[in-house]
Amino acid sequence: MTRHPQSKRRLERPASPATPRRPPARAGRRRPALASVNPATGETVKTYDVLGAAEVDARLERAAATFHAYRATPFAERARLMKRAADILDEERAAFGRLVTTEMGKPLTAAVEEVTKCARTCRHYAEHAAALLADEPVSVESGRAFVRYQPLGPILAVMPWNFPFWQVFRFAAPALMAGNVALLKHASNVPQCAVAIEHVFASAGFPQGAFTTLLVGAAEIGRIVADPRIAAVSLTGGEGAGVAVASAAGAALKKTVLELGGSDPFVVLPSADLDAAVTAAVAARTVNSGQSCIAAKRFVVAGEVADEFEARFVAAMSRLTVGDPLDPSTEVGPLATLEVLERLEDQVRRTVEAGARVLTGGRRLDRPGWYFAPTVLADIPEGAPPRREEIFGPVAALFRARDAADALRIANDTAFGLGASVWTRDPAEIERFVDGLESGIVFVNGVVASDPRLPFGGVKRSGHGRELGVAGLREFVNVKAVRIAAGAPEPAAPIAE
Repeated sequence: MTRHPQSKRRLERPASPATPRRPPARAGRRRPALASVNPATGETVKTYDVLGAAEVDARLERAAATFHAYRATPFAERARLMKRAADILDEERAAFGRLVTTEMGKPLTAAVEEVTKCARTCRHYAEHAAALLADEPVSVESGRAFVRYQPLGPILAVMPWNFPFWQVFRFAAPALMAGNVALLKHASNVPQCAVAIEHVFASAGFPQGAFTTLLVGAAEIGRIVADPRIAAVSLTGGEGAGVAVASAAGAALKKTVLELGGSDPFVVLPSADLDAAVTAAVAARTVNSGQSCIAAKRFVVAGEVADEFEARFVAAMSRLTVGDPLDPSTEVGPLATLEVLERLEDQVRRTVEAGARVLTGGRRLDRPGWYFAPTVLADIPEGAPPRREEIFGPVAALFRARDAADALRIANDTAFGLGASVWTRDPAEIERFVDGLESGIVFVNGVVASDPRLPFGGVKRSGHGRELGVAGLREFVNVKAVRIAAGAPEPAAPIAE
């Protein structure tokens, strides 16, 4: 596909029309910086000064002012802008993919696929938002009634580093198509991605203030959430961040959507196609080098297939190619930050000290960058990290179950409830696990993945609310009930149609 003629300049510009240049800081009052560090080498690539309080306030004010005009923009115009954003993503996918890889370590092929998926999602909501947000008639005894969906205002998105484009676009596309405006506080280790995403929306023609990147540290989030110009908050991240943001939003009586951690079970029952299950298990554990909330983390194998599954799974994990994420042959790249690597190393150490066996891997790799060997752990005692914590990295926890009932018990024995998959060819088992798994997402004979057509989110400590699908589009709207008495004149058509 033809590249956008301004691609290189857009990626290299430090500012765009949506991000005014800041005045220089006073001498002797140096602000802290957000650093972009290449996980494959540990080298700092670029730094950005954080915004000061006055600069944040100016961006909030601009977003609030933009909302009052943008909310009246017809759906057709919103769709035109969103499709242009999709075109830019497609035209720039190679450059954006490389940016993602060098900033957080994702293998390049996966990074390019992530950008392409963002474009598909923009087009999905551009094509369907108007119909999904149209007035819904309700049958009443007399007169007429309907439900109208209207935007809330400026929405703050607090987003993580593991899918630095996808996590943002799966929030922004439905939010903007619903008539809201968006402000992004991205993870501090992916500032280049945050700036690039703002450039996409600005280059697509969205008005200034429709999408704003806030280069600030985590300490500023509470103050921004409390600001009266912020209408609601969406957060994807860990439990601690979710608790902090939900507490701040609750104190200000603001709605939140929280997509938090997961400890997803991958259940293999005796009737499963073992070839397909083993291949999928490796892919499900090592997607994004294991750094995904919906990556399978606990592998629960029942009955007589346990020995064969273990042998084949361990062999496949041990053969994976770990290396430079820019190399097309690499299957597992580095972890995103030194902190992530050290946490994973500590979790594996504590698990082994508790009595678990290492079937392959189990160690940090001795090379530049932040690499951990693909690992399989077995005989995991009660209370060990894989049973109670989210494991972020290429480390699989293997559990044996007596039968289907025991497998379901083990699968649900977690504080999390994001995704789950079950592998079986028995119709009764399919229904049993679809109904019985305590999770927001269940895939049968497939790897759990997000899809703009399906709602995405969890239960228990995996959060609340939904992204994507119809439910995600309607999370940040005022669901307004309207009833008009018999004999009253017909209302005019809604503004944004």
